[in-house]
Amino acid sequence: MAWLFLKVLMVGLSFLGFFYSLVDFHIDRTPGSQRPNFVIILADDMGWGDLSTNWAEAKAMTNLDKMASEGMRFVDFHAAASTCSPSRASLLTGRLGLRNGVTHNFAVTSMGGLPLKETTLAEVLQQAGYVTGMIGKWHLGHHGPYHPNFRGFDYYFGIPYSNDMGCTDTPGFDYPPCPACPQKSGPSRRPERACYTDVALPLYENLAIIEQPVNLNDLAQKYADKATQFMEDARASGRPFLLYMGLAHMHVPLPASGPSADQRDPGPYTAGLRDMDSLVGRIKDKIDGMAKGSTFLWFTGDNGPWAQKCELAGSVGPFTGLWQTRQGGSPAKQTTWEGGHRVPALAYWPGRVPANVTSTALLSVLDIFPTVVALARARLPPDRHLDGLDASEVLFSRRQSGHRVLFHPNSGAAGEYGALQTVRLEQYKAFYITGGAQACDGSVGPEQHHELPLIFNLEEDAAEGVPLDRGGAEYQAVLPQVRGALADVLQDIADDNVSRADYTQDPSATPCCNPDQAACRCQAPPQTFLSHG
Repeated sequence: MAWLFLKVLMVGLSFLGFFYSLVDFHIDRTPGSQRPNFVIILADDMGWGDLSTNWAEAKAMTNLDKMASEGMRFVDFHAAASTCSPSRASLLTGRLGLRNGVTHNFAVTSMGGLPLKETTLAEVLQQAGYVTGMIGKWHLGHHGPYHPNFRGFDYYFGIPYSNDMGCTDTPGFDYPPCPACPQKSGPSRRPERACYTDVALPLYENLAIIEQPVNLNDLAQKYADKATQFMEDARASGRPFLLYMGLAHMHVPLPASGPSADQRDPGPYTAGLRDMDSLVGRIKDKIDGMAKGSTFLWFTGDNGPWAQKCELAGSVGPFTGLWQTRQGGSPAKQTTWEGGHRVPALAYWPGRVPANVTSTALLSVLDIFPTVVALARARLPPDRHLDGLDASEVLFSRRQSGHRVLFHPNSGAAGEYGALQTVRLEQYKAFYITGGAQACDGSVGPEQHHELPLIFNLEEDAAEGVPLDRGGAEYQAVLPQVRGALADVLQDIADDNVSRADYTQDPSATPCCNPDQAACRCQAPPQTFLSHG
C-alpha cells in the first residue's frame, strides 16, 4: 500500500511539474539571447548502410534524403556502445559506461537504472530554463526514481524498454511469443503470424500506464502526434525546448505496414524504414513550419543492425567485419566491429549548419551532450569527466577535427561488459579482444584475446578484413600510441567520479496496469532477466 500511495503521489507531482514547466518566467530576452530548441531522434538497430545517402544499395528514403541534402551528413559517426541501454546512457551523460555505470541492458524486472548520481542532458537543460520532453523507448530504468519524469524530463510518452520485452527476453525469430495466440488447425498447428499485433508491454504517459498491451502498428503515429503537441505547447510557453525521441524502428518485432510502393521489394524491413522515414519527415515538417531557424535537429542510431534476425536486420554497408565472419558469428550489434557501432547521423539547422555537406570527422553519440549544452549556453555538471567533445566547430565551420581517439566498449559479444577492448586512433583501429554476436545462421564467433592487438587501417580496409603485419613498420609505429591512449583513459577513469548501476532483479518491478490481464503476465514466474536490447 505504501508503494501504491507513493506512486499516486509521484503521478500527481509529475503532472504538476509539467504544468509549472510551461508557466513562463523571467529569462534573458535581450537581442541575440535566443537559445535554440533541440530535437534528438534516435533510431533503434538501424544499420549505417540503411541510410540511402550513405550506401547506394539502400532504398531511397524521401525525408531523410532531403534532410541530408539540406544539412550535414556524418560518415564516421559512432554509437558509444553497441546495445541499447549503454548507448542511451552515454547519449544522456556524455560518458562511457565505465564512468556512468551502465555497461549492459536493463530488463523488465530491473530494480535500478541509470545511476541517480549521474546528471542527464535533460536535467542540465531543465535547470537552464528549457522545457524537456522524452517520447519513445527509454530503457534506462522504469522502477521508482529511474523513470524519465525523475531524470529531467517534464513530459514522457513511450515504452520503458525494447519492444520485444513484453513477456520474454528470448523472442522468437521475428516476433515475441506472447501474448498467446490461437493456433492453426491441422498438422502444423503453427501460430498465426498476424496475431502479434499487440506486445505485452506498457505504454506510459508521464507516470501513468495508459495502454497495455501496446499496439505496435499505431505506435509511430502516436509518437508523432505527441511530439508535435509537445513542440506546440513548449513554443506557446515562450521557452526553448529539448525533445528526445527514441524510436521503435528498426528493432524487431517490426510493426505491420501497408503494401510497399515498390512491388519488387515488399519486405517488412524496407516497409519499416519507410515508416520511420515518414515519422522523421513529420517531425521535420513541424519544425520547418514552427521554428525552422531556431531548432537544431539531430538524427542518429543507438547501434548497428541485429544480424541474428536475418532479413529483418539492416545493412552495415561496407563495414562487414570480414576478419570476424571468417571466425564465425556476426560483426554487427553487440560487437566492437564497425558494423556494431558505426551509425547513420544527420544534423539539420537551416542558416547555421551548412547544407549538403558530408563530414568525415570522427564523432560519437557521446558528443551530443557537450555540444547541446554549449549551444544552450548551459553549465556542464561539475566534478566529473566527459568522454564527448563539443562538435560545434565541425557543425558550423566544416572543420574535420573530431576525436583523435575513440574507445569502443564490449557490449555482449566478448569480454567483460563495458571493458574498453577496442581503440580507434585516427584511421587505425586496434582490437585487444574479438568475438562475434549470434549470426543469422546461429553461429557465434569465439572470444579471442590478443596480447598484441589486431590493428586495421580503416582508410584502406573498411571491411576490417586483414590486420596490419605485426612485424611491419606501420604496426610498430601505431602500437605505442594505442597503448598510451588506452593507459591514459583507464587512469583518467580510475581518478574520476564514477557510478555503479544497480542490476538487481525483482518481479515486483515489472510494470503492469492490470494484473488480471493475461497479456500483462504480472503474476507469472519470472522468465526475463537480460534483454537483447
